[in-house]
Amino acid sequence: MHDELRRIEQRIARVHDQRVKPSVHSARVPLALQSWQAPGEPVPFAEARAAAYKPFGVGTPWGPPWGTTWFTAHGTVPAEWAGRRVEAVFDLGFVNEWPGNQAEALVHLPDGRPLKAVNPQNQYVPVARPAQGGEEVEYLIEAASNPDILADRFAHPTALGDPRTAGDQPLYTFRSADLAILDEDVFHLSLDLQVLRELMLELSEHEPRRHEIAHTLEAALDTLDLDDVSGTAAAARAVLAPALAKPAHAGAHTLSAVGHAHIDSAWLWPIRETKRKTSRTFSNVTALAEEYDEFVFACSQAQQYEWVKDNYPHVWDRIKEAVVKGQWAPVGGMWVESDGNLPGGEAIARQLVHGKRFFIEHFGVETRGVWLPDSFGYNAAYPQLARLAGNEWFLTQKLSWNQTNKLPHHSFWWEGIDGTRIFTHFPPVDTYNVEFSGREMAHAVRNYQDKGRGTRSLAPFGHGDGGGGPTREMLERARRLADLEGSAKVRVEHPDAFFAQASKEIPEEQVWSGELYLELHRATYTSQARTKQGNRRSEHRMREAELWATTAALRAPGYAYPYEKLDRLWKTVLLHQFHDILPGSSIAWVHREAEAEYARVAGELEAITAEAVAALGEGALGEGVPHVFNTSPYARTEVIRTPAGEPARTHVPAGGSAPLAPAAPDHPVTVTEGRTLDNGLVRVVIGPDGTLASVYDLTAEREVLAGPGNLLRLHSDLPNYWDAWDIDKHYKNHYRDLLDAESVTVTEEGPLRAAVRVERAFGKGSRITQTVTLRAGSKRVDVETEIDWHETEKILKAAFPVDVRADHSSAEIQFGHVKRPTHTNTSWEAARFEVYGHRWVHIGEPGYGVAVLNDSTYGHDVSRTTRDDGGTTTTVRLSLVRAPRVPDPEADQGAHRFTYSLLPGASIADAVAEGYALNLPLRVADSGGAPDPVVSVDGDGLTVEAVKLADDSSGDVVVRLYESLGGRAAGTLRTGFPLAGVQVTDLLERPLTEQPDQVRQSADGGDAVRVALRPFQIVTLRLAVGERG
Repeated sequence: MHDELRRIEQRIARVHDQRVKPSVHSARVPLALQSWQAPGEPVPFAEARAAAYKPFGVGTPWGPPWGTTWFTAHGTVPAEWAGRRVEAVFDLGFVNEWPGNQAEALVHLPDGRPLKAVNPQNQYVPVARPAQGGEEVEYLIEAASNPDILADRFAHPTALGDPRTAGDQPLYTFRSADLAILDEDVFHLSLDLQVLRELMLELSEHEPRRHEIAHTLEAALDTLDLDDVSGTAAAARAVLAPALAKPAHAGAHTLSAVGHAHIDSAWLWPIRETKRKTSRTFSNVTALAEEYDEFVFACSQAQQYEWVKDNYPHVWDRIKEAVVKGQWAPVGGMWVESDGNLPGGEAIARQLVHGKRFFIEHFGVETRGVWLPDSFGYNAAYPQLARLAGNEWFLTQKLSWNQTNKLPHHSFWWEGIDGTRIFTHFPPVDTYNVEFSGREMAHAVRNYQDKGRGTRSLAPFGHGDGGGGPTREMLERARRLADLEGSAKVRVEHPDAFFAQASKEIPEEQVWSGELYLELHRATYTSQARTKQGNRRSEHRMREAELWATTAALRAPGYAYPYEKLDRLWKTVLLHQFHDILPGSSIAWVHREAEAEYARVAGELEAITAEAVAALGEGALGEGVPHVFNTSPYARTEVIRTPAGEPARTHVPAGGSAPLAPAAPDHPVTVTEGRTLDNGLVRVVIGPDGTLASVYDLTAEREVLAGPGNLLRLHSDLPNYWDAWDIDKHYKNHYRDLLDAESVTVTEEGPLRAAVRVERAFGKGSRITQTVTLRAGSKRVDVETEIDWHETEKILKAAFPVDVRADHSSAEIQFGHVKRPTHTNTSWEAARFEVYGHRWVHIGEPGYGVAVLNDSTYGHDVSRTTRDDGGTTTTVRLSLVRAPRVPDPEADQGAHRFTYSLLPGASIADAVAEGYALNLPLRVADSGGAPDPVVSVDGDGLTVEAVKLADDSSGDVVVRLYESLGGRAAGTLRTGFPLAGVQVTDLLERPLTEQPDQVRQSADGGDAVRVALRPFQIVTLRLAVGERG
């Protein structure tokens, strides 16, 4: 019997693949082609339409890497095809079946309207249904010769990722361009055979249904004449009809199917190509919606909609029509599908704000969920941020990629660091590119971990990553699988409908608390360091520009708040937080452009800030006297550089400014015994090898280090598969400590600053220069670093072995911090051998702690060992720079500049304050300043994250603050302007229906607001500005 089943299965496969499928298009006539290759970058349709075309023949090579070739296609439908369904079918020379990473095209009508896209999974363009015969057909086809970066599945570096290195040889050979009859009986027979065969293969050989299907399929093939497939297809379908009509079991799992096309905003292609990808995919989707009334398509990323709106108005109009009909579901409510770990908290808030607002403004739709299927882990502040933006659910499938552990649920309530919960779903089908294969259907049911409670799961269907989207074959499969014995039931519906039902099935005690850590792609915390630094600096410059622009708008007569500029710049920053740009996993072209964009953003923000600061100085108290501006939410007494380049120590209030009034230190910094720095708080000894031989905390009377500090260790770093994405555990097995110093030189000797410069050469011509600096009045030991990096497949780490026994480390994340164990008791802890943090990592024992700060790095590891003397060493190692070669063979090569710091005797509060200070340098301006801050806050743990004018141009001031220490906080927010009223709002600055009691204006109506927050709570306040008396 088993041999009989094998024989039938093999017969079905061969007959379908070699006879039935090739007969779907039963007759063809060639189209006449002409071509024109656009010089350089893509051109508008009108320019292409007017170009001089040359005859082009099938079988001709075309398309240099990243080029654009326009084709005209002309033909006439044969008269004898009258009454038949006719299509144009194109094969551009596709190299594999994946539609997103190779040649693809957009087909236009002669008047310029985009009609439909062509890719290897979607090669047809509808002509007539039915044809009259004699119709003239004319198309203009914009074909993109994007290279197949994945040709070797990431095994080897390629120069194709940048037009500067990709060459100009044609990549493709045009195979066919035809008018063809779509034989609908054969088309449907092909799908009937596929669905039943794949269902059969997933059923147990002991299941009667498997044998029933096998014999039914054989009977259908016996009915089919292989010499006349078209003429006998209907009869074969009639044989299959009873097997397809048998309903699913009453308790069968339900797959809520929603069309989807994951389009990476950049990855193995640049942003300019994504703009075209959106038009292609969206054209296909709207065409499919016109053919299948039940079709529902979910689409995220407001940025991509805006590209279509601005560049493809006809496609945009079709999208709006589909939204009105309920066939197109804007989802996600974010500007792009950003990385889930590295963007700052305020940036994620703005992702949600800009995304939501776009969909409300253009479609009248308020999205209800966060749709992030492909980001590389999700921070523990997301539940609160999502809720504050009005979301009710969260979706991802990425944690199905975990290497070691599997989360216990697919549907659950995710709890964030503040206690907020949001209903969350991981589709058990384990992909966002569902095709409704038998294997996918069976896997979704077997894999689903909430059986007995949940009855349904989500299945996003459609080709993705590089776009493409759903196909008619997928929808035909869904129709057959809607109610079919032996299979899950497929229901095409809006994702909101799924989440409304699924959330009712899952009890509230089914909770996952904390971050959703992806046990893979850990190197995305470090790869492409310049891109990451550009993001970090841009986030802080946005904060600075908004604060001083708000201050100027309230204080400087005639100053106009730059709403449009700030909005545009925020959107640029948000775009580059996409989950393949900021993580460093894109081709060279993408990161080269990202670095250029960050430089442009920096320039514009510097101009905005400088203009605001200058406006504050005009006529202000102290005009003409240099002032120091502090963007940090904490007051600072700090050593700075004056405009003349001299060090000076000064005090500046939080969010305010003060005249530059140098103050003498209580204890000057001294340099003794060659390389010993001492400021009365800490004593730092630099060894002859350039490491920190000792850091002694004079106030605590204890040595901080348990071994050489700032030990640079160069590891081999060749992961098993995903070069730019992964750091595999075996990287620790091979390393070299950089202990050979070319020079160790004292460069400053006090009294306000002392510094020692260490220079090293290593590897393949790399150099690193580090300046260890100690300032008067501060325990912070800065390591200012310059690297000229020329290594390959290496990672450089900086280690700080600390003499504390820390059971856990605390790392800053968005609007708070997370604690992670320093032990590896379980596989869950062992899998976190590389983690991320933002501005600081803290380790400590009762009574003493140490923080390691940074101004641009994210990746790090923390480990604990026992010394021979019985003491415990807890080591923090920052990941400084990597050198992967795929997909960018020159990733991270060249110059890097950044600073990291050791902060002895630090509490969490110290780490928070110094983390802001390191990342928000004091600004010195040759002008007067504001008499007092726009807002000031007292109360431990109350931290101001953003100060801005309301987006509706009302003149209201918006302040976002949070509890930063992990405890309850209460205090007073005071305004530097007359306060007419205060309201608590959501992230979109809309007042909450019920105003919470823990925020209230002072009883006398003065310019003060009492605020009480729970641990890590975020609150947005809208402050109405009153008239000055």
